[in-house]
Amino acid sequence: MSKKVLIIIMAVAVLFVGMVGAGFFILWNKISQVPLDPSKVAEMPVKEEQNDIGPLYPLDTMIVNLADNGGKRYLRVTMSLELSDSESVATLESRLPQIRDAVLMILPTKTYDDVSTTDGKIALRNQVMEKINTLMTKGRVNNIYFTEFVVQ
Repeated sequence: MSKKVLIIIMAVAVLFVGMVGAGFFILWNKISQVPLDPSKVAEMPVKEEQNDIGPLYPLDTMIVNLADNGGKRYLRVTMSLELSDSESVATLESRLPQIRDAVLMILPTKTYDDVSTTDGKIALRNQVMEKINTLMTKGRVNNIYFTEFVVQ
């Protein structure tokens, strides 16, 4: 029975030393990022985070057949368009039939392999954004956010 107690004590000691070591490692990383000379704090560049997002315009859900052999796969996509400014909303609304038509002309040309990867979705986003921006007379689409993307 004393061997079991000795093993348990050693396991607890190893865990304790590991936790203390991890604590010192985390603390060391935090301390090493703090400048020692207070005069250098003013010289450090300040990162400004650009989290400003333009007005969003949600498009209706679109369902299209993909260009795979047999046409048995379809894509259901819902997206929101991030516009450059609030004046762009009026332009977008006046061109909405053309924009929906342009998107509906692009989506069915894609195959499952085209849209199943992250790179494929990014390429699709860029292609749709470029096409919509050619239709915009004022403002532009800065980004497209897929809020639903289902391939079946």
